[in-house]
Amino acid sequence: MTTATTGRRAWIGLAVLALPTLLLSLDMSVLYLALPALSAELGLGPTAQLWAMDVYGFMIAGFLVTMGTLGDRIGRRRLLLIGAAAFGVASVAAAFSTGPAMLIATRALLGIAGATLMPSTLGLIRTMFPDPRARGTAIAIWMSCFMGGMTVGPLIGGVLLETFWWGAAFLMGVPVMVLLLVLGPVLLPESRDAAAGRLDLASVALSLGAVLPVVHGLKSLAVSGPEPGALVALAAGAGLGALFVRRQLRLDDPLLDLRLFRHRAPAGALGINLGGGVVMAGTFLLLTLWLQLVAGLSVLTVGLVLAPLQAAMVVASLLAPRLARSIRPARVTAAGLLVGGVGLAVVGLLGAGAGGGTVVLLAGFLLASVGIALPTALGTDLLVGSVPEEKAGSAGALSETSGELGIALGVATLGSLATAVYRDVLVLPPGTPAAQADAARSGLTEVAAAGPTPAVASAVEAAFTAGLGVAATVGAVIFAGLAAVATVAFRHVPVTAAPVDEPRETGRPEPAVA
Repeated sequence: MTTATTGRRAWIGLAVLALPTLLLSLDMSVLYLALPALSAELGLGPTAQLWAMDVYGFMIAGFLVTMGTLGDRIGRRRLLLIGAAAFGVASVAAAFSTGPAMLIATRALLGIAGATLMPSTLGLIRTMFPDPRARGTAIAIWMSCFMGGMTVGPLIGGVLLETFWWGAAFLMGVPVMVLLLVLGPVLLPESRDAAAGRLDLASVALSLGAVLPVVHGLKSLAVSGPEPGALVALAAGAGLGALFVRRQLRLDDPLLDLRLFRHRAPAGALGINLGGGVVMAGTFLLLTLWLQLVAGLSVLTVGLVLAPLQAAMVVASLLAPRLARSIRPARVTAAGLLVGGVGLAVVGLLGAGAGGGTVVLLAGFLLASVGIALPTALGTDLLVGSVPEEKAGSAGALSETSGELGIALGVATLGSLATAVYRDVLVLPPGTPAAQADAARSGLTEVAAAGPTPAVASAVEAAFTAGLGVAATVGAVIFAGLAAVATVAFRHVPVTAAPVDEPRETGRPEPAVA
C-alpha cells in the first residue's frame, strides 16, 4: 500500500473516531442545560443533582485504566464497538428514567460504557498516525471534535429541550452510536498488544477501590462536612491507591505500566489535565446555571450564547500544534493557562460586585476557554506520543482518567464551594415567607421553582453570583499554579513534535520524575 493511500485511509478513519468523541461531549453539555428540568420533573434535591452530574464522570474515571488496558489486549476497535453498543442502550434507559435512583444508575452505566470509548480512540490514533507531526494535528482535530460537540450540544439540546421532554437530551446520542457501529468495522484498523499478558483482576479491583471510596468521601464532605465516615472513606481510597501503585510496579504485566510515565513532561501533562478539568467543569456548570436562573435566559438562548466560547476552544485546539512547531510547548502551555487565569479573575471581580453583568461574565469565560484549550491539546499529544504503540490504549486511558476525574471533582468541589459561599452571604429580606426562605437556603434551583418575590429573587441572585465569583477566583489561582508547573515540566520539550522518550536537542534523555 502506498503512503498516500495509507494517509487517506488514516484521515477517513479519524473522521469515524470523531463520532464517539462528539457523543461524549454532547451528552455532557446537554445535561448541564437539562439539569433544571430534570430537577423539577424527577424531584432531584441538591445531593441527587450532584450525583446525577458526577457519577458519569466518576465511573469513567474509575474504569478508564481497566478499559484502556483491556483494549490493548483484546483489540481497540473491538472494545470501541462493544462500548458504543452499550452506550446506546444505556442512553435509551436514561431517557426514560422514572426517578432519581434510576437516573443515577443509568448515568453510572453510561460512564462505564463511556470508559471504553476515549482510550480506544486515542490508541487507534497512535496506531494510525505514527508520524509525530501528523499525530499532533490528528489529536488536535480529535480534541476540536470534542470541543465542537460542546458547541453544537447546547444548540441541538436547546432545540430538543424547548420542543420535547428532557429525555431527548439522552436520545440524541443514539444515532451517533449507530453510525459508529456501521462505519467502524469498515474504516478502522484493528490494533492490539500482541505480547500483552493476562488482565490482572486484583489490579482492576484495586483501581476501582482507590477511586470509589474517594468519590464517596468527597460527596460526604460536600454535603455534611468532615464527618468520620467521609474521612475513613478518603483514607481507605488513598490506601488502596498506594497498594495499586505498588502492585503495578512489581507485576511483569501490570494493568497500568506506570514506568511509561516516569518522565517529567508526561507527569506534568497529567497534572495539568487534572487541574484544568477541575476548574473548567466546576465553573462551567455554575455559568450555565447563572445564565438560566440569574440572567433569565431560555435553554436555547443559553446554547446560542455559549457557542462562541466553545468555537474559540476549537480554534485554539487546532492552533496549538502549529504554535508548538515554532514556540516551545512550555511557553505555549504557560501562556494559555495565564490567559485563562486572567479570564477567571475577571469573573471573580463580577462576583465581588464590580458590575458588568452577562457581558463581563462571558468575556471572562471566553478567555478561560481559549487559555485551557492550548495545554489540553498539547498535553494529550505529549502523553500518547510518549509511549510505544502497543501501550497507546493505556496512555490514552491515563490521560482521560486525569481529565475525567478532574471534571467530576470540579463539579463536586467548586460546586460545593460556590454553594457554601451562597449560603454564607445570603441575606433574605425581613418577612420572607418560611417556604420561600427554606427554598432559598436550599439553592437557586429550588427557590426559582418556589416563585420568589422580587426582593427574595434579588437576594438569592446576588448570593449565587458571589459564589460563582469565589469559585472563579480559586480557578484563577489554580491556573497560575499550573502555568508554573508547565514551565518546569515542559522545559526540555523542543519545538519539534518528537515523542518525549526520544533524545532531545541536548542529546540527553528526559530526566525521570523524582
